[in-house]
Amino acid sequence: MESNQLAYDADPRIRRLEHTLADGRQLIYFDDADTRLSPERAPDLRELTPRPANAMMRQDALTGEWVSIAAARQSRVFLPPADLDPLAPQSPGNPSEIPSHYDVAVFENKSPSFGPLLTDGTAPHGLDDLDGIGLGRTRTSVGRCEVVCFSPEHEGSFGTQSVSRARTVIEAWAQRTAALSSLPGVEQVFPFENRGEAIGVTLHHPHGQIYSYPYITPRTQRLLASIDRYGPTLFGDILANEQRGERVVLRGEHWTAFVPFAARWPVEVHLLPHRQVPDFAGTSLDERDELAVLYLRLLRGIDALYDSPTPYIAAWHQAPLHRGRDDIRLMLQLTSPRRAVDKLKYLAGSEAAMGAWIGDVSPEQAATSIRAAIERVDAANPAAPGWTASCQENQPVTDQAGASDPGEGTPA
Repeated sequence: MESNQLAYDADPRIRRLEHTLADGRQLIYFDDADTRLSPERAPDLRELTPRPANAMMRQDALTGEWVSIAAARQSRVFLPPADLDPLAPQSPGNPSEIPSHYDVAVFENKSPSFGPLLTDGTAPHGLDDLDGIGLGRTRTSVGRCEVVCFSPEHEGSFGTQSVSRARTVIEAWAQRTAALSSLPGVEQVFPFENRGEAIGVTLHHPHGQIYSYPYITPRTQRLLASIDRYGPTLFGDILANEQRGERVVLRGEHWTAFVPFAARWPVEVHLLPHRQVPDFAGTSLDERDELAVLYLRLLRGIDALYDSPTPYIAAWHQAPLHRGRDDIRLMLQLTSPRRAVDKLKYLAGSEAAMGAWIGDVSPEQAATSIRAAIERVDAANPAAPGWTASCQENQPVTDQAGASDPGEGTPA
């Protein structure tokens, strides 16, 4: 399959250092613009067992969707203590995945859902082949999965980072999107963060992941079908419509965040750039600078809805490599199942079995609550709401322990 080389405007303020782990996996350090770290990093001297066999995909003939069977993931680490954190810098008692201290680190997952193979030597692997339907069809799960460590600290999330650190992570997303998109066999690149045990996280360490799929995901295929039916202006029209309405929660020069008109989850926020850009690799330095500030304000506001951190999935939807790049726009879809201080929305019969959603909170009420929570966070931060997007500015983490408890019903 042909590769796709994306244009990427790298930020010269953020240093990138490439290394190799003991078993051959790639490790990349991204140093903050205001880093205090030396560029010298220790080698990985561990003696590691070989990587597990590549996962295999099986096709569901009822839907045409491909399911990756990655059995090696069954034995991954589950909520380890701080002294055995596999994402912390290595120490004499902790032979973790990262040999040196770091600001942000990205490395290949040892037991990935896709990869490390990038070609399938046993069968065709193009989009035309994958779109076909048949019984007993299998293909190799080619691609790559990477772990993005936001901080060397044991606990936290993206929202607990400084503006400078947030900007470094965003730069890592942009650089890795460009690099992964150039790999043969990759059709779509997906950065995301799972936050909270209610979501199913297995590590408290602040981190996210990047999946590089060998196909166009089912959600994106449905989006492409909607664009075919509506027209190529779908994203621009959605943004303009939301900017005129009451569901906007944050707006800057380059980005707008809003609760969508047909929100599925009790907490759901979409964030769009103001111009047509298909993925992080296509964003400008100014857009990334502003995003570091706006995204932190959004996440801290989501955490301030209640008096304890909010579980969420932060999913950065990007255009696939070979379809829809002029029409699909980079978009954050942040969702949380938390519908009250002590209640979660579970996907039961209608949603899980039929894909027919029922919303528990009106999007307008949710937007009002999220705006109020962001205002509380801004008021608690002496620099808010005019936080600087400069990478030279290293803002402290906002203490949200005093957020009010809205009790039952709609978040407040």
